[in-house]
Amino acid sequence: MADRPYGIVLADTITSLPAEAAGAVVVCGSHGGVFPAACAIKAGVRAVILNDAGVGRDQAGIGGLDLCLSHGMAAATVNAMSCRIGDAADMLQRGRIGHVNALALTVGVRPGMSVEDAAEALLLAPVSDLPGTAPDETREEIALPDARRRIVIMDSASLVKPDDDGQIVVTASHGALVGGNKTYAIRCAVYAALFNDAGGGPEGWGFSRLSALDERRIAGATVSAASARIGDGRSTYDDGILSAVNDVARFMGLRIGMTAQDACELLALSDVRDPL
Repeated sequence: MADRPYGIVLADTITSLPAEAAGAVVVCGSHGGVFPAACAIKAGVRAVILNDAGVGRDQAGIGGLDLCLSHGMAAATVNAMSCRIGDAADMLQRGRIGHVNALALTVGVRPGMSVEDAAEALLLAPVSDLPGTAPDETREEIALPDARRRIVIMDSASLVKPDDDGQIVVTASHGALVGGNKTYAIRCAVYAALFNDAGGGPEGWGFSRLSALDERRIAGATVSAASARIGDGRSTYDDGILSAVNDVARFMGLRIGMTAQDACELLALSDVRDPL
């Protein structure tokens, strides 16, 4: 792969865009839902390529394409099975476009195209002058009767706080290590964490946070993208069906096929304080 052209910026997550992203084509490892798209719009990027996260329930993994279009921004998503979510370099090297909005079509971006070729084509897209505001991501807490710990539901793992230590965190973030960095598996010493599997992806990358959590003796699980809307924490909790569990979670009784609600109740009531 040749050096990328000037004006193409890589970012593993939309929440950490570099300053040079304004006016550039951004290839980003985040899912293609509404919040990442809104962040791209707010940052004033020329165009954005995100990951379709397996598309999933209610097509949440590509929900940002129409939002970008309404703000005059060209956008596309890569097929989640073609490259690793959360890894922009892998997207550029291996990714294949799965979905595009109408503005991306006008500059020649098509499904099946390589991300590298699509990013170069998007350099011809106009920079929108329409303003954009990132919507607030939500966070709520549930305290079950007789529970030993709280259930904290959030749209993104970036919303985790220090006082979530020892609690059960239910997120709608993808279950992949961002940029392959184990530090970002979860930022606090939580009791357990649930994520969306984003369609699994190549090499099972959509589950890669789970082994990193095992190393920290934290129970970890993913819900299938088909069962719950990625980017919507409440859907993870209300609709999610477990698609993978790590060793600590398995020790604590979690099983593939269990509902997220049942898993959280089990964890909230568990008297296991130091698993494994």
